[in-house]
Amino acid sequence: QVRLVESGGGLVHPGGSLRLSCAAPETMASILDFTWHRRAPGKERQVVAAISTAYDESYGDSVKGRCTISRDNTNNVVHLQLTGLKPEDTAVYYCMAASDGHIYWGRGVQVTVSS
Repeated sequence: QVRLVESGGGLVHPGGSLRLSCAAPETMASILDFTWHRRAPGKERQVVAAISTAYDESYGDSVKGRCTISRDNTNNVVHLQLTGLKPEDTAVYYCMAASDGHIYWGRGVQVTVSS
């Protein structure tokens, strides 16, 4: 079982920034494709950003231009930098990793954007 641990969530004012992190087990990070999802109250889960083992990045339309995903295989961590945060970015953010047909999820971290 691959355990993913998210961190970095919290309360931020509109226009603020946050960096979320997803820690993967040692020796596993380099073989995993990572995707950040989010689920807002009463809404369906939404893809925020993804990064492959080849460092290919993709972003959801709702966060394009305000979001950067990166990976650090040496330290087994994936980061999600969010800027220009809006109240509608409020959600639980989940890290998902996939490799060889297996999918793993973290427990999620709350991000609340409010004044």
